[in-house]
Amino acid sequence: MAREPKFPDTRLPDTKLSHTAAMILQALDAGFVYGFSIMEMTGLPSGTVYPAMRRLERDELIRSNWERQSIADAEQRPPRKYYKLTAAGKSTLEASRKRYPLLERLIPTEEARTV
Repeated sequence: MAREPKFPDTRLPDTKLSHTAAMILQALDAGFVYGFSIMEMTGLPSGTVYPAMRRLERDELIRSNWERQSIADAEQRPPRKYYKLTAAGKSTLEASRKRYPLLERLIPTEEARTV
């Protein structure tokens, strides 16, 4: 039986996020898809990033999955948990870009880097 999402993809676009949460969504959108890369890009500490990502996942703005152990073993490191924006996360990020106009300058997306 499928679980009913807390916030379906029709989530109101005027949802207001903290600046921290908006930075994390922007980093994910720019291609920084695991915790440590998000910390490096945003400059935020792990004690800020990981709890915020748990809240974003709880609110179904992002989703995560663990990489295969064999990949991590081949690179001699612990497995990474990869994150991805959901449709609701993308629409919320768009609204956040209006609220925080410098967000895209802080963490440019690929399109912004080529302009």
